[in-house]
Amino acid sequence: MRRDPISPAGRRTVITGMGVVAPNGIGTDAFWKATREGVGVLDRVTREGCADLPLRVAGEVRGFDPAALVEERFLVQTDRFSHFAMAAAELALEDAGLSAEGADSPYAIGVVTAAGSGGGEFGQRELQQLWGRGPRFVGPYQSIAWFYAASTGQISIRGGFKGPSGVVAGDEAGGLDAMAHAARSIRGGADAMVVGAAEAPLAPYSIVCQLGYPELSRIEEPHRAYLPFTGEAAGFVPAEGGAMFVVEEAETAGRRGARSRALVAGHAATFTGSKDWAASREGLARAIQGALAEAGCAPEDVDAVFADALAVPAADRAEALALADALGKHAARVPVTAPKTGIGRAYCAASTLDVAGAVLAMEHSTLPPTPHVTEADYGLDLVTGHARPAELRTVLVLSRGLLGSNSALVLRQDEPGAR
Repeated sequence: MRRDPISPAGRRTVITGMGVVAPNGIGTDAFWKATREGVGVLDRVTREGCADLPLRVAGEVRGFDPAALVEERFLVQTDRFSHFAMAAAELALEDAGLSAEGADSPYAIGVVTAAGSGGGEFGQRELQQLWGRGPRFVGPYQSIAWFYAASTGQISIRGGFKGPSGVVAGDEAGGLDAMAHAARSIRGGADAMVVGAAEAPLAPYSIVCQLGYPELSRIEEPHRAYLPFTGEAAGFVPAEGGAMFVVEEAETAGRRGARSRALVAGHAATFTGSKDWAASREGLARAIQGALAEAGCAPEDVDAVFADALAVPAADRAEALALADALGKHAARVPVTAPKTGIGRAYCAASTLDVAGAVLAMEHSTLPPTPHVTEADYGLDLVTGHARPAELRTVLVLSRGLLGSNSALVLRQDEPGAR
C-alpha cells in the first residue's frame, strides 16, 4: 500500500474551485440540482456510428458546445475528452478566481489530470482518413490529440501555467490518485494545482475496445441498466464528461481571499489485480484505513460514503465487506450513496464527479440519492428515492478500476486556522 502524507503541518490542501461537465448538467449548479433530485439521464447511445454496436445505453453529455468555453485554436488540436477537461477547468478557475496573471508566479501553478481512454474519437477520424484517403489527409495533431496527457498539456498552455504538471494514465481509480498527486505537489511547494479528469469513451472505436469488459452492462432499458448493490445488478453503464478542480495551499488561498470549499484530508491506494473482485475487499479496506489514518480520522468520523458501485455482484459484495472491515460497527450506520447510477460510470472521471458531488453535499448538508435503485442488499444504508438531510463534516470517496486498482479519498469541511 502506498502511503504518502499529503497534508503535513503547514501545507494544507483545500479545494477552492470546481467545474463540471456531466451528462446531467454543465456547471456545478446544474449538476448539483440534478444530482440532489436523483435525476437519471441514462439513455440510448446516439453518437454517430454507434447505433449497431452491442452497447445500447450510456451517459452522454448533451447540449455541450465547446466553442462557447474554448477557443477555436485549441479545439482543432484536441479530442472531445480534452474539450470536456478544458471547459471544466475554465469553470473551476472562474469559481476560484485564479489565473496565472494574478498569481505570484506562473511557476507556482501546475496541472495534473487522469485519463483512461484518451482521444479515441479524434484518433478514429484520423485513421479513417489515413486508410480511406491516404497519409496526406492526416492532420498534424493526430500525434498529440489522442494522447493521455493532452488535457494536461492544453490546460497548461491555455492558462499559462508553468508549475509541476503530470498525468495519471491508469485505471479508473486514477481520478482520486490525481487528486492526491496534486496535493503532494502543494506539499512540495506549489501554490495551486488544476486537477481532475474527463473522459469521452463513446466513439465507435472506444466502444469496441470496451466490449471486452465482462463488467459492462448489456441491458437495453436505461432504468434497469445500472443497479449496483441489488439482485438485478448486471454491470455498469459507461459515461462521458468529467470534473476539474482548483486546489490550493490553504494559507496562500486565504491571503488572496479565496473560499475554501473542502479540505483534501487523506488518500491511500492499493493494487489487487484484475479479474478477482473478492481480492478487492482487502485492498479497498486497506486503502480506506490508510486514507483515514492520513486524515487523522477515526472510522466513526465518517459521515457518508460515495461508493464505487460497480454493479457486479462479486464486486459489490467485496465493497460492502471492505467498508465493514475498515469501519467496523460504524459501517452499518454510515449512509452510502452512488449518484453515478443516474449518469453512468465515466471511468477515471467517475470518481472526480463523485468528489464534486461530495463537496456540494457537504456545503448543502444534503446527501443525494442513488437513482433507479429502490432497495440495497449487503447490509448497506444506501440512500435511495430522495435526498437525505445530513450534517456532513467528513466524506469518504471510493474508486476501483477494472484492472485492480483501489483508491480512497477523505474530504473534510475546512476549519479556518486548522493545522
